Amino acid sequence: MGARLLVGPFNRVEGDLEVSLEIDGGRVTSAQVNATMYRGFEQILQGKVPHDALIYVPRICGICSVSQSVASARALADLAGIAMPTNGQHATNLILATENLADHLTHFYLFFMPDFARPVYAGQPWHAEAQRRFAPDHGEQVRGATAARQRWLTLLGTLGGKWPHTQSVEPGGSTRAIDAAERVRLLAKVREFRSFLERQLFAAPLEAVAALANEDALWDWHAQDPLGGDLRFFLTLVRDLRLDTLGPGPGRYLSYGAYAQSGGGWALPGGVWRAQTGAVEALNPHAITEDATHAWLAHAREPLHPLHGITRPEPDKPGAYTWNKAPRLGGEVVETGAIARQLTSGMPLVRDAVARHGGTVYTRVLARLIELARVVPLMENWLQAIRPTEAFCVPTTLPDEGSGVGLSEAARGSLGHWLVVRRGRIANYQIVAPTSWNFSPRDAQGTPGALEQALVDAPVREGEKTPVAVQHIVRSFDPCMVCTVH
Repeated sequence: MGARLLVGPFNRVEGDLEVSLEIDGGRVTSAQVNATMYRGFEQILQGKVPHDALIYVPRICGICSVSQSVASARALADLAGIAMPTNGQHATNLILATENLADHLTHFYLFFMPDFARPVYAGQPWHAEAQRRFAPDHGEQVRGATAARQRWLTLLGTLGGKWPHTQSVEPGGSTRAIDAAERVRLLAKVREFRSFLERQLFAAPLEAVAALANEDALWDWHAQDPLGGDLRFFLTLVRDLRLDTLGPGPGRYLSYGAYAQSGGGWALPGGVWRAQTGAVEALNPHAITEDATHAWLAHAREPLHPLHGITRPEPDKPGAYTWNKAPRLGGEVVETGAIARQLTSGMPLVRDAVARHGGTVYTRVLARLIELARVVPLMENWLQAIRPTEAFCVPTTLPDEGSGVGLSEAARGSLGHWLVVRRGRIANYQIVAPTSWNFSPRDAQGTPGALEQALVDAPVREGEKTPVAVQHIVRSFDPCMVCTVH
């Protein structure tokens, strides 16, 4: 006999999330993911002066507000046909990277690893060490990471004036110029963060971690000191609990490209990576659609591109079970996040791990940690490349008619803003967030979203109210539900 289990609301998640599971034979046979609240930012923005979007969209989220600002600024820049000066691009990348890396640190130390300190693992030989390191509130590494995160986010006081809801990001660059003395102080803070990562997370230089060429090299490195550093400890859990088999994704990975370069291109190039071919395809943004069949939202006869999208509540709609739409790329389910960025940008270790295991709890978390090792040196380079005597921002004049698209990479993956302006006012504004992709419901064809697929076959022990395997899978995607539902 099958059974149904409602899991949620989840703790240590930004926003509200419930998951409905069908269970048979101690395994999940089907899942439905419910984003339980509606926020209406697309409706709030209609009729506003276009530039005012930069005031509203950071308020979508309190932990990834810069990501919203950057996507909105790019949409406005696309509308106006302007480009940032080199200093402005470096400063914007620094602001975005600071927030993204803070989110990665928060996810690993405060959201993900504390689950292994729970009593359910009391019989494991590593449980006492997990408690010492990762117990909520008082774990040694949790406390250290919280302090490191606090010091790290002080960069944004200099770079952007404040955080969250930083207002220095503009279509024409960054309004907060950085002088020579501030650049030195910022570089010192980045190197302090580097020191924390090299001492506590990796117990190795960042460059050595980023240079690991494949899984064999990773496990050889792990064998040198299985408990040395928190990444090695995580790898010990991967091997012991078989986290490399848990939560397989759809095998298609989307990145818009991360950290735009002033000469064109991206520091971490984007595209679509397919496990079937092991190759990167060019992204066609015109192939992005949103299907609202199973959302408590009005929907058209066919899925709509976000530029023509509708976000209008229908809370009594038959067959709906979430406030989230179902984004698709060319009709296909894709996964996004740090794992996608590392795959599309050609990181050999992550490509090898995903080729062997697919997108799993193990490879998603590994990709985030590898991204920390790769991006901190990029930040050092951007700071050193700043020329304090040159412009950081150029004036912007927005047209009264037109449309714009702003694509960016938040910590959790691909974020897009689409706006239409008529008579000097916003006529339509649509946002597709990373968790919109990963936590999407079924589409009109009944195809489940990425997390809904990943939860199938997850083990459920008898009597579990919140199955531990389900928690690991959900957290491996690092949900931000308030961004999902706007």
